[in-house]
Amino acid sequence: MEVLTDGFIVAIFLILMAIIFALKSINVIPQQSAWVIERLGKFHKVLNPGLNFIIPFVDKVAYKHSLKEIPLDTPSQVCITRDNTQLSVDGILYFQVTDPKLASYGTSNYIVAITQLAQTTLRSVIGKMVLDETFEERDLINNQVVSAIDEAALNWGVKVLRYEIKDLTPPAVILQAMQRQITAERDKRAVIFESEGKKQEQINLANGAREAAIAKSEGEKQSEINIAEGKAQATIAIARATAEAISTIAAASQQQGGDTAVNLKVAEQYIGAFSNLAKTNNTIIVPSNLSDVSGMVASVMKIIETGKQK
Repeated sequence: MEVLTDGFIVAIFLILMAIIFALKSINVIPQQSAWVIERLGKFHKVLNPGLNFIIPFVDKVAYKHSLKEIPLDTPSQVCITRDNTQLSVDGILYFQVTDPKLASYGTSNYIVAITQLAQTTLRSVIGKMVLDETFEERDLINNQVVSAIDEAALNWGVKVLRYEIKDLTPPAVILQAMQRQITAERDKRAVIFESEGKKQEQINLANGAREAAIAKSEGEKQSEINIAEGKAQATIAIARATAEAISTIAAASQQQGGDTAVNLKVAEQYIGAFSNLAKTNNTIIVPSNLSDVSGMVASVMKIIETGKQK
């Protein structure tokens, strides 16, 4: 009975050891992760995501690395610009483990290493710039920091993806001076804009006056042309009417009794002219030769009588 009991205990022990051995030998690696295996204290291999087997008590999981992109907040530090201005600068660094073996054995702590390197590189880059350039050239600073860190991080199995400056804070005195400078610059731009507006206003007024004068002169010119053309057309019409009247009179004078009619018309106009002068003027107009009037009247009467006889 005791033999059976001892054998049963041994069997249970062996079964438990087998279960533990099996559990120890089976490893399921999560996605975007890598485990470094050491065999008897020496690097053996890197386990990739999925189901993996190792030898328990011989192989050991020495390091576990995440292959995801990792944001690393770098501590704030004081940097001095080329014009001896102090700046408090902090940023954030994005990196990714690309070689788990180098990340495990290339440095004792790659996070501390890239953090310190980012800070020293940032101080060096800002030290080459004046204060105004540090605010304007953030992209240049970021790129230079990434380039410097990435070159050194290759030996640590780390890829630096980008670096972003979060804050650039100068001393309070510098901030006040910058604020006064900004205010002065805005006042300057306001004065310039106002003067440009007045200048443009004067130019617009001058252009408007010039265009109005040109339009007025063009209108007067066209008016004079129209008047002249009207007078010319009236003169032509009168000349044509006169010519037609003369032609009609000449044609009529060639007919029988035409001369008598012409003389009668002339006599009537002569007498009518003196009659109109007498109506429109208080002065008595007396012909220099009264016999001309009486002779004209006699002639007119004679012509009238001749016309009646005919």
